[in-house]
Amino acid sequence: MKFLAITLIVHRPDPVTGVLKSTHERFREVLDNAVLAEELGFDGFGVGERHERPFISSSPTVVLSHIAALTRRIRLFTAVTTLSLLDPVRAYEDYATLDHLSEGRLDLIIGKGNGAAQRELFQVTPEDQWDRNAESYEVFRQIWRQDKVTADTRFRPPLKDAEVWPRPYQHPIRVWHGSATSKESVDLAARYGDPLFSANVTNPIEPYAELIRYYRERWEHYGHDPADIAIGAGTAGLLVTRTSQEALDIYRPLFEANTAFFEKAGLPVVFSTLEDFVERSSALIGSPEQIIDKVHRYHEQFGHTVLHLHADAAGLTDTQHRDSLELFQSEVAPVLRRDIPDPPFAWGPVREESTHA
Repeated sequence: MKFLAITLIVHRPDPVTGVLKSTHERFREVLDNAVLAEELGFDGFGVGERHERPFISSSPTVVLSHIAALTRRIRLFTAVTTLSLLDPVRAYEDYATLDHLSEGRLDLIIGKGNGAAQRELFQVTPEDQWDRNAESYEVFRQIWRQDKVTADTRFRPPLKDAEVWPRPYQHPIRVWHGSATSKESVDLAARYGDPLFSANVTNPIEPYAELIRYYRERWEHYGHDPADIAIGAGTAGLLVTRTSQEALDIYRPLFEANTAFFEKAGLPVVFSTLEDFVERSSALIGSPEQIIDKVHRYHEQFGHTVLHLHADAAGLTDTQHRDSLELFQSEVAPVLRRDIPDPPFAWGPVREESTHA
């Protein structure tokens, strides 16, 4: 199993202390966390893309380029690239450049994105967002694979024998499809034979497991080998401590503050108590043994081989956060790496054309 640390670069007051870091401090924290993730042995570091408050992750290529310069081994992920909002030509130019600067350490997770404010900012409607996402991906993957591209597009000017530079480092880049609730994104991933990354954050396991089952069905429908399936899954929080009681004591103020924030913002509260959150959500909160058991339970439903964990402290002290990550890597990750297989491809630059191209 492989492990990613990710951040959406949320910029709001600390849920427990109420302290709001400056924008500059928040970006420095992201860079420090990326370096720490590599130091601790994580396999990847992901940066989200959102174009609305309270996120400051509107330029993931810039952030990942800086991280590429600070690190040497860790793979770099987007989480997610919102292709429904982007010109695929411009997106290709940015990511192909980043691909070279990182020496092929880049993986993309794409998705339509969500949030009304960013749709309005880019003048994208809920009705056309899925079509924009599919069209942008079709053009994007053609540019990555072909020296000249012709495309009769609806949402940007058509292309005729267009050349787009620079030509990429990876041939082709690996693209995961991020999915929270939609069969459209799952079907798109299965159609192209691409890996799937389940958000697996807001709800209990059932809706995510149902989508993954659908992905497997569509994968075989499109004629792909089931042995080539790769699935990643997110988590709703992380705190690993020596005992379960210690984890509950530390996490309770954070959970209560987040619940109050959701209620004030008019957002749904899915888990009303911390105990219910620990038991039924994807959050990994407890002793190493509890974390290992929970990942195994999710793996029985998902069959996933990649797991993402939150890179941000977000309500924990820096010491608590680092201790949790260190304990995860020293006592949890080795067991899960032994028990759960890696994805069915090399964890490195893609240097030859995919069989699913």
